[in-house]
Amino acid sequence: MRHGPARRAAPIAAVLTLCLSALLAIAGCGSSQERPSIVVTTNILGDVVQNLVGDNAEVHVLMKPNADPHSFGVSAQEAGYMETADLIVANGLGLEEGLAANLDNARSQDVPVLEVGEHIDPLEYSSGSSSGTEDPHFWTDPGRMIEAVDVIEERLDEELDPGAMDRIRDSASSYRGELEQLDRDVAETLSEVPADRRKLVTNHHVFGYLADRFDYEVVGAVIPSGTTLAAPSAADLNDLSETIRANDVPAIFVDSSQQQKLADVLADEAGVDVEVIPLYSESLTEPEQDAGDYISMQEINAARIADGLTGQRPSD
Repeated sequence: MRHGPARRAAPIAAVLTLCLSALLAIAGCGSSQERPSIVVTTNILGDVVQNLVGDNAEVHVLMKPNADPHSFGVSAQEAGYMETADLIVANGLGLEEGLAANLDNARSQDVPVLEVGEHIDPLEYSSGSSSGTEDPHFWTDPGRMIEAVDVIEERLDEELDPGAMDRIRDSASSYRGELEQLDRDVAETLSEVPADRRKLVTNHHVFGYLADRFDYEVVGAVIPSGTTLAAPSAADLNDLSETIRANDVPAIFVDSSQQQKLADVLADEAGVDVEVIPLYSESLTEPEQDAGDYISMQEINAARIADGLTGQRPSD
């Protein structure tokens, strides 16, 4: 009978030990399942990052579909995402004009910020009020977006755990192959335009990288600047009208997220039959629409440019 209490205590201690072990296991599972948070400023890069990380991270894209990257802002909740993120992926080169203060604040909270444009051999604007400054619109060249994937993958490798990176490398390799095919397809489509007709007039200076890569020339822009926040003067419109007539330009390409009023005015001012063709140059659409992802965006833009400059009806 002297051993009875000790024998009764042993099962109780064992039960408590098992309970404690279960609680620790549950807590451990919770922490292991917590995914890192990646905030992406633009929806174009958001699509790219999501293709790379899949379910291995929580991706918050700040820029809504059909928005203007030069002027969009964020809510208080989205600003909070930025301040607590494990990584922010931004376009950089001054594109996100409305987020400058938010990005600076995130950096002050020691949040790592990757500005992709700084790492892909940026071009400078060659004309207009932005001349001499770096052009942020690198995504119009699919070849540079392949470089961007390399840059993003390398930074993810620094910020995420090795287990996740094994899966992300596979995704990155697969997506890189899709972009390489896109690059070939866009090159083939744009090569169909005769060399003497490869002249672009756009809403603002957005296609410098495409022109440089595929041997096109940007002869003018309705807004002679790299940002939509600028505005043309009457003299600017008059000069561009002369350029359109001198170069026999058949079409003006306008970003789908912008009003076509300026382009319509210019078409009337030029006194020639100039078609105004919308492109998805700076923003993706809703997923179910024409340019719901980066690859679709590039394909439809190339088709519309080729059709517009060869006098065909733009592809839908």
